[in-house]
Amino acid sequence: MVQIFSLISRLNDAFNSFIWGTPMLACFLGVGLMFTLRTKCFQLRHFRLWISSTLLSSLKKSEVRKTKDSASISQFQSLCTALAGTLGTGNIAGVATAITAGGPGAIFWMWISSILGMMTHYAEVTLGMKYRYRDKNGKWAGGAMVYMERGLGAKWLASLFAAFCILASLGIGNMAQANSMASALSSTFSISPVITGLVTLFMVGFVIMGGIKRIAGVTEKIIPVMAALFTLGCIVIIFVHMDRIPSTIHSILHGAFSPKAAGGGVLGYGITIAMKKGISRGVFSNEAGLGSSVTVHTNSDTKEPVVQGMWGIFEVFTDTVVMCTITALTILTSGVYDEGTYLKAMALDAAQGTTIHFDSLPNGVPLTSAAFSTVFGSWGSAFVSIAIVFFAFATLIGWSFYGETAAVYLFGRKAVTNYKLVFLYFIFLGSILHLSFVWNLSDTFNGLMAIPNLISITLLSGQVVKMTGEYLGRHDIKRKFPK
Repeated sequence: MVQIFSLISRLNDAFNSFIWGTPMLACFLGVGLMFTLRTKCFQLRHFRLWISSTLLSSLKKSEVRKTKDSASISQFQSLCTALAGTLGTGNIAGVATAITAGGPGAIFWMWISSILGMMTHYAEVTLGMKYRYRDKNGKWAGGAMVYMERGLGAKWLASLFAAFCILASLGIGNMAQANSMASALSSTFSISPVITGLVTLFMVGFVIMGGIKRIAGVTEKIIPVMAALFTLGCIVIIFVHMDRIPSTIHSILHGAFSPKAAGGGVLGYGITIAMKKGISRGVFSNEAGLGSSVTVHTNSDTKEPVVQGMWGIFEVFTDTVVMCTITALTILTSGVYDEGTYLKAMALDAAQGTTIHFDSLPNGVPLTSAAFSTVFGSWGSAFVSIAIVFFAFATLIGWSFYGETAAVYLFGRKAVTNYKLVFLYFIFLGSILHLSFVWNLSDTFNGLMAIPNLISITLLSGQVVKMTGEYLGRHDIKRKFPK
C-alpha cells in the first residue's frame, strides 16, 4: 500500500507541476481579466447593483429565500449550497497552507485571482442558466457540461469535463474536507481519524440520499450561522492585535514581489511560488474557473441568467475577498506564523532531501487554531475544530451533488448509487491520508477540470457580454458593451 501511494504521489507531482505551471496560472488570470475588460469592470463598476440583487434582495424579499417550484431551489439556497462547496476548508486550512508554502505574498495573489475570478464565475453561471433545460422528469439539467454540449456543440469536451469533475469531487470536495475534519478533531479532541472517517461517512450518506432538496435544506441552515460566528471570532482576534495590521499588510504586498531566501542560499518563497500557492488556493477556495458550482446554480428558480450570474459574483466575493482575507489577517497578526522559522525548515529539508522539518511546523487547520488560541485560549482551538467540521461537512454534501450530476451525464441515472458509494468510501480514505498528499492531489484534479471549462467559457464569451449588455439596457443602466 505504501508503494502504491508513493507511486501515485510521484505521478501526481509530475502532473501538478505541468497543470499549475506558469501557463495555467496565466490562463486563470487571463480569462478573468478578459471578462473584466470586455464587461468594463462589471464587478467593480456595478458593485451596488450585484450587492442589491443578491445580499440585500435576500434580506428584503421572501421569494428569494423560498421557492414554490418543487423541482427547483431558491436563489438563497443555491448560494448557500454553492458556498457550502467553497467556504470552510479553503478558508480555514487553505489560507494557512498558502501562507506557509508561499509566504504572506501568496495572499496578494489570492486577492488578484478572486477579483478577476468574480467575472470568470459570473460567466460560468450565466452560461449555465442560459443552456439549462428540464429533463423528462421535470428537473433541471444543467452545469458546465450542458453549455459545452449545447453552446459549443462539443459533447466530447463536455464528457471530458464530467470525468474530471468526478475526480475533483473525490479530491477537493471529498478527501481534502475529510482530511481537515480528521486533523482538526485529532489535534484538538484526540479523536481517531478512523472514527472521524466512519462517523462522517454515515452522516453524509444520510443527507445525500435525500437529493438536492435535502442538501440545500441542510446547507442553508449551516452556512450562514457558521460563517457569521467564524467571522466574528476573526474580527475579535484582529482587533486585539490591530497594532500589527500595518506590518502585516506590508508583508503581504512586499512578499508578493520580493523573493525570500532560506538559509544557505536556498530559495524559499519566490514570486512564482507565491503566485502558484495564492492562485491555486484561491481557486481551491472559490472554485472560479472550475465550473463546478454551476450545477447547483442552475437548479435555482431564477429566470434571468444575469441575476444568477451576480449571485456567482457574490459567492466569490464572500468566500475569498471577505472570508479568506480575515483568516489571513487573523493568522498573520496573531504572531503564530514566523516567516524565518518556516524558511529555516525549508533550508534544512532541501539540504537533507526530506520534508520532515517543514511538516513538523503548524500548517493548515492547526495553524489557524493556534491563531485563535492567542485570544481565546483552548476554547479558540476547540471553536476552529468545530467550525471546520461543520464547514467541511457542508462542502462534502455540496460536492457530492456536483459529482453525482457529472456521473449522471456520463453514465445515466443508474450510476448514481455506485457513485455515492465510491464518494462515501473516499471520505474514509481522506480521513487517514497525509495532509500534503491530499492537498496536492486535490490541486491536480482542480487543474484538470479547469482546462475544458476555461476553453469553453472563452469561446462563449461573446454571449456573456451580449446578455450582460442587454440586461443593463432593459433596466435603464446605461452601460453598453462591444461584442
